Amino acid sequence: MREHVSSPSLDLPSVAHRYATLLERLAAASGRATLLRRLRAVHAHFLASGFRPRAHILNRLIDLYSKFGDLPSARRLFDATSSRRSDSIAATSLITAYSADGSHDAARQIFESTPLASRDTVFYNAMITGYSRASDGHAAISVYRRMMTDGVPCDSYTFTSVLSAAAAVLPLELTQCRQIHCAVEKSGTGIAISVSNALIALYTKCEAAEAAAYARKVFDLMLGRDELSWTSMVVGYVRRGDIMEARRVFDAMEQRFDVVWNAMISGYVHHGLFAEALEMFRNMHLIGIPMDEFSYTSVLSACTNAGLFGHGKAVHAHIIRSGPDFDPESALPVENMLVTLYSKDGKVNVAKRIFNDIRKKDIVSWNAMLSGYLNNGCVRDAVYMFKEMPQKNQLTWMVMISGYLHNGLAEECLKLFSHMMDKCVKPCDYTFAGAIAACGNLGALEHGRQLHAQLIQYGYESGNSAGNALLTMYAKCGSMEAAHLAFLLMPNVDFVSWNAMIAALGQHGYGREAIDLFDRMIDDGMMPDRISFLTVLSACSHSGLVEEGFRYFESMERQYGISPGEDHYARLIDLLGRAGRISEAWNAIQTMPSAPGPAIWEAVLSGCRIHGDMSLGIHAAEQLLKVIPQQDGTYVLLSHIYAAVGQWAEVAKVRKLMKDRGVKKEPGCSWIEVANKVHVFLVNDTTHPDGQHVYKFLEILSVKMRKLGYVPDTKFVLHDVETEQKEYVLSTHSEKLAVAYGLLKLPTEAPVRVLKNLRICGDCHSAIMFMSIAVGREIVVRDGKRFHHFKDGQCSCGNYW
Repeated sequence: MREHVSSPSLDLPSVAHRYATLLERLAAASGRATLLRRLRAVHAHFLASGFRPRAHILNRLIDLYSKFGDLPSARRLFDATSSRRSDSIAATSLITAYSADGSHDAARQIFESTPLASRDTVFYNAMITGYSRASDGHAAISVYRRMMTDGVPCDSYTFTSVLSAAAAVLPLELTQCRQIHCAVEKSGTGIAISVSNALIALYTKCEAAEAAAYARKVFDLMLGRDELSWTSMVVGYVRRGDIMEARRVFDAMEQRFDVVWNAMISGYVHHGLFAEALEMFRNMHLIGIPMDEFSYTSVLSACTNAGLFGHGKAVHAHIIRSGPDFDPESALPVENMLVTLYSKDGKVNVAKRIFNDIRKKDIVSWNAMLSGYLNNGCVRDAVYMFKEMPQKNQLTWMVMISGYLHNGLAEECLKLFSHMMDKCVKPCDYTFAGAIAACGNLGALEHGRQLHAQLIQYGYESGNSAGNALLTMYAKCGSMEAAHLAFLLMPNVDFVSWNAMIAALGQHGYGREAIDLFDRMIDDGMMPDRISFLTVLSACSHSGLVEEGFRYFESMERQYGISPGEDHYARLIDLLGRAGRISEAWNAIQTMPSAPGPAIWEAVLSGCRIHGDMSLGIHAAEQLLKVIPQQDGTYVLLSHIYAAVGQWAEVAKVRKLMKDRGVKKEPGCSWIEVANKVHVFLVNDTTHPDGQHVYKFLEILSVKMRKLGYVPDTKFVLHDVETEQKEYVLSTHSEKLAVAYGLLKLPTEAPVRVLKNLRICGDCHSAIMFMSIAVGREIVVRDGKRFHHFKDGQCSCGNYW
């Protein structure tokens, strides 16, 4: 409804009042687009009438143009009428509008052009708040300092904004927090709840140990508290890892808001207290606190991480029954978590259905499904999805590269990493760790060194994930010096680092050094975990340190409260079996709290093969064939036991059993890296381009070796043939071919590093010791169990493997 405004010549005060009333009505109304048209109409009307409004009406016009989104009109009017205004009201409106629009340079221009005499507290607050909401803490604090220098008084709004801005400046120093706190105390604004809440939030973001006490003091001195006060205090304790204190604050609340419940559940999940998170969720449900997407996401995360998939499905059923009215954006994190839940439970098809039903997928959805495929071995599906993804981020590449590694596809892992680099996608340290680990699995030392150099260029060398991967890669490639150096250069050594270094020393035959490092870890205040004991027991086993191994095994529960698992018993029995103490190994099995599984019987069978205990070896093999009949290693070890005593008829029966069950022996395979290329050799290999040269070299070398005392050990040939034929079979083993190729092709000063998929046979072990004398070279062989460093006719394993 239009209102008629009479000519200003009739009654100026009355006309001004009517215009002011019209503008006030527009300010109170709703409907931005319509209101902007009406505002322009009113403005045009009094321009046409010749009415010259005073400052208060001009300020209102500029304010409404700003609020209705027409900043160009607001600015033109501001510039055109600056001479008729002496206050900062219009400037404050423009600063607020420009800041909300993200035009901080324009806002700052208005701020700087406003005379000092016109500036007031609200004017400065607008500029500080604009920067604070833009998370530009440094700029906000700079304006606050100008405000104090200019002598303009601060109010509660000033400090609320300044404190919020300061909290965004990380890392926060406690002295900075205290300085602002003192200014609050001097101003007397600390009694305002908003200021106290901002102070609590500031202190809780400060990493200093004393900051939590200051936050609590502010909280305790508050005359009144609102929802944000309690939430800030709970979240602050949760963020610092003090879950018990967070729970005490939570329990002290008379009225618990849903946000605080969610904060506690999230805190429990973040700190691995999944049972407590589920209990709190259950209480929340019983009391009738409404649950939102944050509640469901946290509790589903707890179920997933704790492996409580049944509970997770129950929560999913509850969500379906309660039918929360989530919009697609709110439902998304819950749906993403469900995809992860079912994927980790091995229900890939269910995860896929949930994924397909997501109305508005984001990159997290795609990454969750991709990870689900890879973790469940569905590599083809993962590759197809990876190619079809509408967008990829750094995490996508990391998931795919790690997935290849997890599924034993180390070569594909490195190819994808190279492809990522070609696309100029910056890898994270975890992606580097995956690629470096792939080099370790392949024994590609030179490639691993190249990745190490790139890692340094990207500045990731100090990270634990990459550092641990480097340590393991160098160890797996046979370069213990480089592995030890990587360990020493790590700035923050964690459990993984200690365990990896202990394991590396053990696998390379340095058992004494491994147990010394284990003891040093404890002396440094790092308590051993289950993995630590597995590594030190393995080290003792590989070096024949029986008494030391017993001591560590017995200390697990007595000193550290760790109950030995079947894997620890398997290491102990392996230790005793290798040492020939078969009866003690059998007694250890009798003391186990549960029935022995495959790992135990494998250790028994291996010990019986080494020391010729046929009856117990046959019993162990029978137990293994019951539970894992498709494992070829059992048949091979049993054949060795029979062949060692010349029972060829029994060897034939074992072979027939394998054939009847469709079990195929994994062929022996050895490989060596020469000039950045991996060369692979099989038994009796004739496919390699340099094969004839290799065999010729071995013939010549064999003559030297025999002169030094080498005699082929034909008991490792599982065929009842003539001795000469047995010797020929032994001479074509893959590790001998790979070593010979390395001796031919590598520089004379370079060590020869060979990797084999299976355990090295006794004759090859003896032959390579003689090779190291004959050629005066260091030869390193990594077999399926450990490393052998051959030099001057000696092996690091001390013939104990």
